[in-house]
Amino acid sequence: MGRSFTRLERVLNLEAQQGYKNKAVVGGIRQFATFWVGQAREEAVDEADRALVEQVAEALLDYGRLPGVEARKKAVDSLTARLKTRQERLGTKAAPAKPVRQREKPERPQKQERPSQKERPSRREPQPKPKPKQERRAAPPAAKKAKPKPKPVREKPPEVRLLPPLDPDLAGLAQPVTAIKGVGPKLAEKLDRLNAETIWDLLHVFPRRYDDYTLMKPIKDLTYGEQVTVIGTIWETRARRTRANQIIVHSIISDGTAKIQATWFNQKWLVDKLKAGMQIVLSGKVDQYLGRLVFNSPEWEPLEMDPLLTRRIVPVYPLTEGLTAKKMRQVMDTAVTRWSRHIPDPLPDSIRQRRNFYQLHQAIQEIHFPATQDSLHRARTRIIFDELFLLQLGMQSQRHKWQAQPGIPLAADETALAQFRASLPYQLTNAQNRVVDEIANDMAQETPMNRLLQGDVGAGKTVVAAAAMIIAAKAGAQAALMAPTEILAEQHYAGLNELLAPLGIVTCLLTGSTPAAEKAQIYAALASGEIQVAIGTHALIQEAVTFDKLALAVIDEQHRFGVDQRQALREKGAETANGKPNPHLLVMSATPIPRTLALSLYGDLDLSVLDEMPPGRQEIKTRWLRHSERERAYAFIRGQIEQGRQAYVIYPLVEESDKIDAKAAVEEYERLQNEVFPKAKVGLIHGRLKSSEKEAAMRAFNAGEIDILVATSVIEVGVDVPNSTVMLIEGANRFGLAQLHQFRGRVGRGEHQSYCILISDAETAVAEERLQALEQTNDGFILAEKDLEIRGPGEFFGRRQSGLPELHLASLLDINMLEIAQTEAADLFAADPNLEKPEHELLQKSVAKFWEQAGDVS
Repeated sequence: MGRSFTRLERVLNLEAQQGYKNKAVVGGIRQFATFWVGQAREEAVDEADRALVEQVAEALLDYGRLPGVEARKKAVDSLTARLKTRQERLGTKAAPAKPVRQREKPERPQKQERPSQKERPSRREPQPKPKPKQERRAAPPAAKKAKPKPKPVREKPPEVRLLPPLDPDLAGLAQPVTAIKGVGPKLAEKLDRLNAETIWDLLHVFPRRYDDYTLMKPIKDLTYGEQVTVIGTIWETRARRTRANQIIVHSIISDGTAKIQATWFNQKWLVDKLKAGMQIVLSGKVDQYLGRLVFNSPEWEPLEMDPLLTRRIVPVYPLTEGLTAKKMRQVMDTAVTRWSRHIPDPLPDSIRQRRNFYQLHQAIQEIHFPATQDSLHRARTRIIFDELFLLQLGMQSQRHKWQAQPGIPLAADETALAQFRASLPYQLTNAQNRVVDEIANDMAQETPMNRLLQGDVGAGKTVVAAAAMIIAAKAGAQAALMAPTEILAEQHYAGLNELLAPLGIVTCLLTGSTPAAEKAQIYAALASGEIQVAIGTHALIQEAVTFDKLALAVIDEQHRFGVDQRQALREKGAETANGKPNPHLLVMSATPIPRTLALSLYGDLDLSVLDEMPPGRQEIKTRWLRHSERERAYAFIRGQIEQGRQAYVIYPLVEESDKIDAKAAVEEYERLQNEVFPKAKVGLIHGRLKSSEKEAAMRAFNAGEIDILVATSVIEVGVDVPNSTVMLIEGANRFGLAQLHQFRGRVGRGEHQSYCILISDAETAVAEERLQALEQTNDGFILAEKDLEIRGPGEFFGRRQSGLPELHLASLLDINMLEIAQTEAADLFAADPNLEKPEHELLQKSVAKFWEQAGDVS
């Protein structure tokens, strides 16, 4: 059966014996799946096997999310049945025939060609048909000794059947997409919305998923929990409203063998799209409702080709208004046929051969129009490696450049630090002491410190920053802290001045609101060195500001600043041995990022993590309510306000939208003030307000002039209001876990017990998993890992991080590939740090192109 499949069978049996509690293996079935899938892919003997591996992996990864024992039992039974079917298909004693089947099965995609590929030369050689059949019939049970012989066939990479590359043509690839036959100005405009301006860009618009028609199943054979694609005809489509005013669209689809219901939520426009009689392709996970198999929110598209004839893996691309799936595939087919073989391959041959990667042109061909699941997997592997490899090379280069510059060594005054620790009304945690030591060691070096300080909300980053400032000030230098908003700067100033003044360290606050006369005094005192620590906003980087000897720059919530702003603060630093400013740099982030991901994204920074909360920090009680229980939440807030407390109410949108059925802050603010809390003072803050208006609203809330602050995500990072005890988040399913945790961190800053109430407007499995996780823990790092697991890095950050290249396909969750990329990058960098060798010329250009939009990470 193969070791991986045997192990899977044992795990499933044990899970059944233990009552489906997801405890058959340490870490749960999902953890087992991440290790199992790699080995299973290697042991897969044919095309059907490879598809089975992917489907089983999907089911295993979702196992922990299944609601209750009954659903888990059905999933285990289904997987067990599939393993049995596989055994019967291969034959319990027909092990020698495995490689033969593997050679026989790939005939399927070779038998037909895509209609749109008539001009393309065949990329694959025909394979003999009679021999496998004869061998399969003749293979006797006693022929097990013959098993090892065919193994090389299974391991033979598919690229040997593909066309060789042509001469690189960078000029041709840089042409606008209108150079492609059939692409005019109007179509080019649509492609531009997909960020495809040139032919090179277009070739890197990868499919978002694939419909595998080679293994398509009739509806009658569907089983619960599997990820499938089906083709059928719509019988009827209708919409209804729930008691919660939610619109649900149902379609009944039949393929002649059976019928199935597909359901979509809050998409009323589908009623006009999905007409009875229309042929449709559905892709999604088979779910269950009231004992019947259903699809919930499946992907769909009209049937515009005949997959039953082509019987191949069809790419499904991202689309835009006016661009159909069929047209996009035609354009891609033309582009791949004409241009993929002209793409230069920057990867050194030694790495490609050592790792058994596809050539780049092969990977591009197969990722767009894969012949098999195996060739698709290998194409993705190559392109993912390239992205991570270029990312790591860029990181290595930035780190090398930074460390090559001289710094300003500052010896720590241990007496002053001891006095500082003694002055605190609490003891520093072990984590805080460890990080202070790391920073002191960095600042004493000839090379400048370049450190990222990560800590959960309330972990005590400000105290650590204060220790770094003491080291700078007592060594005769200056320090500056730049915060993204005036309120945050004021909060830092109040806290740091209280910590530093007793040690004789002079501080100042410099923001846009500082009066002109006071600014002039501050400018003079900074230039003379009288002020040792400056705390402020962007006002710190104005041209008029000069420092006597700025040796430490601290940037809070660093992702809120652009590259230019961070660089401008650095340039205020004191001159070093090479005549250039190069202060020690400490960047702080309250957004927990899993350590592996942080090392990938900030590979040029040293990482310090405050992974221990100060004692006495109270846990915020978190509850997830159904939308029908909203009145309970309102009643609770009324009770808190009557006790003199304050509350936040967060909404996902500023104003109502026709496209998104979610509550919006502006309309709800008026309703809450007039109908729900008429006796309370309700305020409003959102991203479209002017900075001065946002600051005014936050000041009023901080001063207790507002009881309830209605807000959007603009409140995610902000001022501490110790009297606020309730955080109510509407549409909580629309936010990421890390963001929800940041919202929650706005309360619980004072002596009173605080609460976070989550109200979801959609009850999907993913939303339930996310909100349950928030209920179960207050640990931001655990939640960040979970959020990354659920949503992946792209959505995890919400938008592209300043200073980082965009990853199109790579997942930083792929720890194995990440480690391979880091290892290869480190080895190459050690041998040729500037990529100056002739064989690395193309790689040097690729790194520069990859990073050209990224700038400075820190």
